[in-house]
Amino acid sequence: MSELRQDPVIGRWVVIAPERGARPQEFEPEPEEDIRADVCPMCEGNERMTLPEVFAIRDSTEPDRPGWYVRVVPNKFPALRVEGELEAVETGLFPHMNGIGAHEIVIETSEHTMDLAFAPDEQIIRVLTAFRRRVEDLRRDTRFRHFVVFRNHRRAAGATLSHPHSQIIALPIIPKLLLDQLAGSSRYFSQNGRCIFCDIVQRELDEEVRIVQATDHFVAAALYASPYAYGVNIYPRRHSHDFVTMTVEEQVDLASLLRRLLMAYRSAAFNPPYNLVFQMAPSIPPACEVPQGCANMEEHYHWHIQVAPRLSSVAGLEWGTSFYINPVAPEEAAADLRKGLPSA
Repeated sequence: MSELRQDPVIGRWVVIAPERGARPQEFEPEPEEDIRADVCPMCEGNERMTLPEVFAIRDSTEPDRPGWYVRVVPNKFPALRVEGELEAVETGLFPHMNGIGAHEIVIETSEHTMDLAFAPDEQIIRVLTAFRRRVEDLRRDTRFRHFVVFRNHRRAAGATLSHPHSQIIALPIIPKLLLDQLAGSSRYFSQNGRCIFCDIVQRELDEEVRIVQATDHFVAAALYASPYAYGVNIYPRRHSHDFVTMTVEEQVDLASLLRRLLMAYRSAAFNPPYNLVFQMAPSIPPACEVPQGCANMEEHYHWHIQVAPRLSSVAGLEWGTSFYINPVAPEEAAADLRKGLPSA
C-alpha cells in the first residue's frame, strides 16, 4: 500500500508507492557514454585545452603540465562569473541581480575511465582535499554566500563529459532549499534544544532498517521521505555545520565509504545516473545581515552529502505540485544497497 511521508527537516511530503512496480531489476541500465580520451580536455597531456589551473595536487611538476593527481580549473562556460561588481538586488515584482559568482571544475583523476567507484581511497582523499581547499579559498571573497560542491554522474544527471569530474559553484545568494533546511533545523533546535540531523542519525541507527552502512565517523542511510528512488544521505556522526572542519581520520573514513556506496549503486541499480551534492551551511561575513534561520547555525545545522539517483523522470504531478512519487520504499532500497556493498 502507498504511504505518505513528510521530510522532517523541510516539511516536504512524498508518496512512497512500491506497488507502481519499479523494483531495482526493472530499471533499465543507461547506455555508456562514448569515450574519446584523445580529444578530452580533462585528460593528462591536454592541459592546454583548459583554462589555467587554480589548484592542483601533483608531485613536483609545473602548473598546467602533466604529472598531476587532481586539477581544479575555471569552467570555460560558467554559470556565474567572478569578474564584475555585485549589484544590489533589484526589488519589486521581478527581483534580479547580476550573475556574479564562481564556477570551477574539479578533475578527479588523470585517467579518463577511472570512476570514483573504482578509484583507490588515496585518490578519493585527494579529491576531498581539493573540495575543502577550494571552498576555503573562495570564502575569502565576501561577495559569496554559499558554495555548492556537486558531482553529476552520466548524461541523464547532467554530465556533458565522461571524464570523472565534479564542480564547485560559489553563489552570491543563499538558495531557497538551504534556507528551508536552516529554517527547519532552527525551529527544531528552538523547540528541543538539539540538532535535528543528530537526532535523525540516532533514530536511523536505532531502527537500522534504512541504514546502508555505518562507519566510525559517518552514517549512510536511505532517506525516510526520499523524493527519488535509492536516495541516500551521508551524515557525519560528529556534529558540525561545515564540511571543511573534517579531521584527517574523518576524511579517510569518508573516502572509503563513498567508494563502497558508489560500488553498491552499480550492483543494486545498474550504475545509475546520479547527482551527489555536499550540503553545508552558508557563509555570512561579519557586519552582514543574518538571514532568518542562519543565526546560531553552527549549533542547529549539520552538513551532509546527498546522493540522488536519476532512475525515473519528473512528470506532471511533480512539476505541478512539487509532490514527488518514489516507487521504491527506502527500506527496500537500503537492503538492496547493503547487498551490493563490496567487502572492502
